[in-house]
Amino acid sequence: MTDLTERQAFIRAQTRVAAVPGLDIQLYQATEVTPLWLMTETDLHHHHLPPPFWAFPWAGGQALARYIIENPHIVAGLRVVDIACGSGLVAIAAARAGAAHVIANDIDAYAEAAVALNADLNGVTITFLAGDILSCTAENTDVLGTDVFLAGDICYEKSMSEAMLTFFRRLDAQSSVYIGDPHRSYFPKEGLKRCADYDIVTEADIEDAAVKPATVWKLEKTNEQNPPQH
Repeated sequence: MTDLTERQAFIRAQTRVAAVPGLDIQLYQATEVTPLWLMTETDLHHHHLPPPFWAFPWAGGQALARYIIENPHIVAGLRVVDIACGSGLVAIAAARAGAAHVIANDIDAYAEAAVALNADLNGVTITFLAGDILSCTAENTDVLGTDVFLAGDICYEKSMSEAMLTFFRRLDAQSSVYIGDPHRSYFPKEGLKRCADYDIVTEADIEDAAVKPATVWKLEKTNEQNPPQH
């Protein structure tokens, strides 16, 4: 595994700074998908790392970031965790919207490098938390006291989607959960409240359309789904 400085140098060399459509946020983004995937293949094979999801502003993340910017009250002054953060786009939006403390979480070491670069690029402070917190209990000390959990575009695999919901439903009743999803196959709508719909401009080589619809959802608590009868 390369160190953080080497990973940051790799990202700078293989991406360019570009604005995220519809947002006043810039990210280091790949201009072509295949070359970057091939160049990281050695690390992926030897270290069992995921593909470079950190190199693109995915549709679900864009929708969630936009919703946060339009509704800053949902994170302002609060402790926020962006799960499976990738580039850190959603975490950056939360920091811009006035969150008191933002943690970006991912299992990919290159995501740590990307988040550091992108946070600096946008003039915000973000703490990176490595590892799979979805498999941990809600009492995990790293996320203890979190007010808001954010998840952008993480339902592209069945196992990931199921782990996400299991984790979120174990959370303390005081924690809010917002999810951005561009209608992925494994996204479960049960127990979720629709907050907003967006048409997201995407890259044709990473999605199936140049403009993709995406929705932001809020996890409903048990008492919200079944209010007491009077």
